[in-house]
This record gives sequence, C-alpha cells and structure tokens, in this order.
Amino acid sequence: MKRALFVLFAAAACLPAMADQALATSKNCMACHAVDKKLVGPSYKDVAAKYAGQKDAADKLADKIVKGGSGVWGPVPMPANPQVSAAEAKKLAAWVLATK
Repeated sequence: MKRALFVLFAAAACLPAMADQALATSKNCMACHAVDKKLVGPSYKDVAAKYAGQKDAADKLADKIVKGGSGVWGPVPMPANPQVSAAEAKKLAAWVLATK
C-alpha cells in the first residue's frame, strides 16, 4: 500500500511539468526551443540559468513570450506569439524558470 501511494504521489508531482511541456508543444515553442539543448533559440535550462535570482524574471519572460524579443540570445529574434494568452505565458515562464 505504501509503495502504491509513493508511486501515485511521484507521478502526480510530474504532472504539472508534463502539462506545461504539452502547453509549450501546443503553442509551437518546441519548434525553436528544447529543454536541454540549443535549437534555433536557447535551451530552457540556459534561459532558467540566465534569469536565476531575478525577482521579476517570470514577468519579463512572460512578456517576451507574448511580444517576442531580440538581441538577448544572438542575432535570431524571437517572434511575437499573440496566440499565447497572458495566463498561458505566465504558466510557460514559470515552467521554463523551474527547469534545472
């Protein structure tokens, strides 16, 4: 019984991460980004490391997700993503910043 509960709680702990990666996939974020390697854009681990310790990191990143940006990660700009709502952008930003 204890083992079954442990497995259940461990699986439940992974659900938010899987759900947020599914959101990133559905919004086409994964076309340019990956969790642990640079594609067109930086890896999410690199983004998390760059913003680590910044109080307003989640808000900055959520804003960049929706509006796009340039000059931070090299010459390729990140396009705007108007299909991503403010709430979704905040959820994605929190997920990216939690990536280790």
